[in-house]
Amino acid sequence: MCGIAGFTQFHHSYSNAPDLLEKMGNAIAHRGPDDSDVYTEEQIGLCHRRLAIIDLSESGRQPMESPSGRYVTVFNGEIYNFPSLRESLENEGVVFRGSSDTEVMLALYEKMGPACLDELNGMFAIAIWDTIEKILFLARDRLGKKPLYYYQKDNQFLFASEIKAILTTPDIDRTIEQEAVKDFFFYQYVPESKSIFKYIHKVQAGQWMLVGKDGINTEKYWDVSFANTTDKSAEQIQTELYDLLDDSVRSRMISDVPLGAFLSGGVDSSAVVGLMANNSLEPVTTCAIGFDSEKFDEVVYAAKVAKQFNTNHHEFTVKENVADNLTHIASFFDEPFADPSFVPTFFVSKLARSMVTVALAGDGGDENFAGYSKYQHDQLENKIRSMIPSILGKGLFRTGSRMLADNKNRQLRRGASLLGSLSVPADTGFFISNSFFSQSLWDRLARDDFKQELGEYNPADITTDLYHAADTDNHLSKVLYTDIKSYLPGDILVKVDRMSMANSLETRAPILDYRVVEYAATIPANLKLKDKESKYILKKTMESLLTEETLYRKKMGFSVPLAQWLRNEISSIAEEKLLNPSSGLSEFFNIAEVKKIWQQHQSGERDYSSELWSMLVFELWWANYMA
Repeated sequence: MCGIAGFTQFHHSYSNAPDLLEKMGNAIAHRGPDDSDVYTEEQIGLCHRRLAIIDLSESGRQPMESPSGRYVTVFNGEIYNFPSLRESLENEGVVFRGSSDTEVMLALYEKMGPACLDELNGMFAIAIWDTIEKILFLARDRLGKKPLYYYQKDNQFLFASEIKAILTTPDIDRTIEQEAVKDFFFYQYVPESKSIFKYIHKVQAGQWMLVGKDGINTEKYWDVSFANTTDKSAEQIQTELYDLLDDSVRSRMISDVPLGAFLSGGVDSSAVVGLMANNSLEPVTTCAIGFDSEKFDEVVYAAKVAKQFNTNHHEFTVKENVADNLTHIASFFDEPFADPSFVPTFFVSKLARSMVTVALAGDGGDENFAGYSKYQHDQLENKIRSMIPSILGKGLFRTGSRMLADNKNRQLRRGASLLGSLSVPADTGFFISNSFFSQSLWDRLARDDFKQELGEYNPADITTDLYHAADTDNHLSKVLYTDIKSYLPGDILVKVDRMSMANSLETRAPILDYRVVEYAATIPANLKLKDKESKYILKKTMESLLTEETLYRKKMGFSVPLAQWLRNEISSIAEEKLLNPSSGLSEFFNIAEVKKIWQQHQSGERDYSSELWSMLVFELWWANYMA
């Protein structure tokens, strides 16, 4: 795992290019503390920070040249099927100098060009410079596990694993993308391909890009299809899915450094740990994070799974550590990010890194197999929507939603959201039900001049466009596709990447092997969410591995006691940041209105925990990158 950065010099020259590349690399040194190097020639500059995982020798160093000398790469990630790819290339006469997956990837690119991406099974962000054609190739893995940003304005083009590396360059335009601000408050993250900065963008998941002196060409090389639903029996699906997951776990256990796993005690992480234990001669090192609150503490369940598989288990409890560490932890996000589970993810990564360099995680089970409770709620909404006549229902739901929207009781306000969702089509309803700001609160808080600048822009279009891009008529499959294309790369994978790499820890997600994702997409939707049982087919698949309690107890999720934090542990820092009349937040929100909801939350009159948390992390981001 590593960090990469660089720039082209087709129409803009950077003085002291090696020094600038070193500065870019130092900004992301946490991604690769083991080594660093740069490559420069007249029209290109490349930088690499190395976290050595496979081939710890000198031959694994980057930037790396192909045997012919034509191509030079900086690479972030892991290619899990590189041993078989290497064997095929050797049979064709390719001679390798070392044993790294980077060298195999580069040889495959030299042979196939961008088509090589179809052969790679892994997580990656790739940059390859063609010294003859003078073209830069950039690519990101299918699901978006590894980040890749680029800056383009006037004659400048720069790229990096994290925005902070780009921002070390002089004269970078930090103009805020106004639409992204609204996106953030409704989604808690900035969806692809935008970033919070107008001139910085994300290379999208499953996309490659060619950058030359005449411009940029992009192409999507992968998408997940829900069009071909299998007619295999449930028993056959379980057998094939188990074998596929077992192979995905086994291939991710290749490492030349210590390896372990995150363990929450839920289905996904427990399945990964169980499969690891079956494929390991030594006890698996597992790490769990708990809270000083029974409502949010899953460590007791993690301990039971650890005992079942005889793991080398470690736990950490988040108590007073939040306020002391929040500013530091939040600084690793280069744009606003408000999924509160980034806090325990940081601590579990820190705990894991004290013992291992690589950790396997259970990410992907919920998106692939309909594990989130929101899918059950959505199913209920659609059932109600279908039972009430459209014209009559829309009017009643809209009226009820307006009446309850500003109610003191949070449950009644949630009811307002439900009614608002029922008054619109299913795609928009899914957006409304899962937004973290209501439109009424947004209208109350946002400054009039900011709303005028946004015009008719609606963040819901991101959800509805993806919903209709899915190649299926099944509603649940459309929703899962939407989350795989937006929530997964925009939230879950960002959280895990930034928090693990902040601790120089590599994380691998077997359930997000693209073969698993593609296979899961062929499974009938009613075997994922069966009546009220989420992840039905995955749970049935794992019945031979996991206990009934692990499989069928009520899902907790990686939640945090936000309301309690804002009234206790982090109340001082939150009040200081949120109510400052000269804050970054004041550029977009009416602080007098923010103060009102802060006071209502503190008194216990209302629960605005999600909204206040989003504003707090926005302000922490602003202080780090804009002040």
